[in-house]
Amino acid sequence: MTKLRFLGPLAVAFSLAVSAPAWAGSGHGLCSHKLTKMIPSREKRAPAGSAVVRSVMNLSGTERDRVLEREVLAGNMPEFLRDLVPVTMNGAINGHSLQVTICVTPDYLAVGDRDDFVRVPLGMASAARIADALGFILPTPAMVDTIYDQAEVRLAPNPMTPGAAMTTTSYFKRHNDTVDGQAGPYGLQPVALVAGIKKDLVISERLRKQPHRVAIYGWHRTNGNPIQPLSLVHGAEYADYSHGIRLVSRIAFINGRPVALDKVMQDADIAAIVTGEEGPMRNVRSLMATLYR
Repeated sequence: MTKLRFLGPLAVAFSLAVSAPAWAGSGHGLCSHKLTKMIPSREKRAPAGSAVVRSVMNLSGTERDRVLEREVLAGNMPEFLRDLVPVTMNGAINGHSLQVTICVTPDYLAVGDRDDFVRVPLGMASAARIADALGFILPTPAMVDTIYDQAEVRLAPNPMTPGAAMTTTSYFKRHNDTVDGQAGPYGLQPVALVAGIKKDLVISERLRKQPHRVAIYGWHRTNGNPIQPLSLVHGAEYADYSHGIRLVSRIAFINGRPVALDKVMQDADIAAIVTGEEGPMRNVRSLMATLYR
């Protein structure tokens, strides 16, 4: 495997990098709308978020996931989710500073349009399928921490009463309404980046040793500490109201130069900057695929 090499004052040999188009333009700087080109346009007749939720009110588990996944893959999501936001993760190699910029959705995955959308939790399989089909990966815990640190809007977590009802559609709709209420009369959109409102579905090397699990992490308190440490307790089909899906583009930028993020995560020298784990994360797309086979 060809690796990133750091030469002299961090001149990067991009033999594995994506050919560099004019990434700047519409969107937030480096995080151009070109990075969301695999997301289909939303059809004018697509149902609003509240209508989609009503249609799955009595469904749960993979049955509900199939409906929500179909809506998302058809492009039925609010337009602002296509406006990716840059998040910069800092490190150093051989004494030279290194910035890895990832491009993330400004809020959690939702169905509907800008005026009527609902954030939707999903099991690990559906979340991974959606991410892969649309040109994204799920974040790592280290990414989740950095997203929270750099968010423009950080809301305090608002947990609901635990119990069997946590996985129901009515519960996640109520929590969505609570989050919108926290934002006040002007709402959360448009803003650059929102955090603190959900736990994240994440990827970790631990998923290779503990397959058929959902990995969750985050839901940061206002002091910056997450409520949820990395957990693989639940089976892969589990999803409750507190879970959210943040998407991360497969294209990242090292000191402003475009590169395939999965290659960064495989590089022994720099992987820890974006994963927070010891050692590289082997073949991220393969890992994602194992989550939905």
